[in-house]
Amino acid sequence: MKRTFSFFCLLLSFCGLQAQDAAVSRLENDVPALMKGANIPGMAVALIRDGKLIWTHSFGVSHSGTGQPVTPSTIFEAASLSKVVAAYAVLKLADEGKLNLDAPLVQYLGNNYGVENDERVKRITARMVLSHCTGFPNWRPDGGKLVIQFSPGEKFQYSGEGFVMLSKALEMITGTEFNAYVKRSVFEPLGMTSSSFTKETMFDSLQAFRHNLLGQPSGRWGGYGVNAAASLRTTIGDYAAFLVALLNGKGLRPATLQAMFSPQIGVGEKAPQVAWGLGVGLENTPSGKYAWHWGDQGDSKCYFTADLEKKNAILYFTNSHNGLAIITEMLGDGIGGQHPAVAWLDYERYDPAAPALYADIRTRGAATALQTYRTSGKRLSESHINTIGYLLLRDKKLDDAIAVFEQNTVDFPQSGNVWDSLAEAFMLNGNKPRAIEYYQKSLTLDPKNSNAVAQLKTLQGK
Repeated sequence: MKRTFSFFCLLLSFCGLQAQDAAVSRLENDVPALMKGANIPGMAVALIRDGKLIWTHSFGVSHSGTGQPVTPSTIFEAASLSKVVAAYAVLKLADEGKLNLDAPLVQYLGNNYGVENDERVKRITARMVLSHCTGFPNWRPDGGKLVIQFSPGEKFQYSGEGFVMLSKALEMITGTEFNAYVKRSVFEPLGMTSSSFTKETMFDSLQAFRHNLLGQPSGRWGGYGVNAAASLRTTIGDYAAFLVALLNGKGLRPATLQAMFSPQIGVGEKAPQVAWGLGVGLENTPSGKYAWHWGDQGDSKCYFTADLEKKNAILYFTNSHNGLAIITEMLGDGIGGQHPAVAWLDYERYDPAAPALYADIRTRGAATALQTYRTSGKRLSESHINTIGYLLLRDKKLDDAIAVFEQNTVDFPQSGNVWDSLAEAFMLNGNKPRAIEYYQKSLTLDPKNSNAVAQLKTLQGK
């Protein structure tokens, strides 16, 4: 009997290794081709099996101009993967009895977090922040007022602003600056020696350069402030160590971990299998139950998905605007299964015509480039044109951006989103009447556009 049992265990182990080797082989073979096809200069990938890190690999370059390679020491922007680490730190504080997840955050803050004339702010809790149902927009307008867009707890709306509010409450509770608290409670216990929510000069030479739609270096992110929602800088090894700890429940009480991975709120009718837990996205599918999150800071993108039952996961960081164009292939190679979150996020596949148009606009100006575009017969998707418009906004080419957004309203006149983008461009260009007109147009087409409602209130002084 013992021999049979030992042989059975050995067979299972061998089969597991074979599966691991197959995933590693697929990724080692496919990633370079995926990077080339999507114009991604550099990335790093990690695989976790049965709660253990089994493989990491670095691909490509940190800077496409110098050819500096990506290495295990390369520092990437975790972008919104920062939120998962922040959530873990908050939940540890709750486990210590110092934070009640269902108590109003204003009780800890001692103020209304800049929300004026809206008593609903007193209903916002840590649980609402972690599950993205505070009623806040993703971010308050630059220089504008923070407005609660719907009653807290009513529905899902992704918000980085809520995480910043929560981090300020954490600072009041602990009497410690947020990054220092996370360093003490998360980074040091988990051996994450190359991670920080603030800019560290000792990491400067190791930080990957961002790359734009064209694959050109667009600088290193120079953010100096601490932002619980988005400012984590880390390595593939450090973040993989964090995911291993999370999957194994290290540092959290079992009930707290279960709550973190339990649906708190659905993301909407269009994605019934996708919900949000406490700080993580969740997928409940016939192929398994998964935790996941994505990170998008423009020219730097990343992603992970973890099978909660098998404790398997894939994680990858890129230094590219195009990094999320390959999610489906990365998940297929690394973890398999069904992932409705990918469709919900709706990142399109890389289309070489999009960077070609962007480059043409930068060279010849939008009027000339768009004339050529219109006569070519080729039409890009609404999303690709919108991306080009926002790249031009970032480049401070407001007139060109307006022309691109106007083209999108011609091609997709029934989309509330394209009119919203055009309104934003006019608002940034100081044309208040046009901004109001197009936000109203967007709201007519999409009555649920809470951003348009908030911007109209600001523009109209209500």
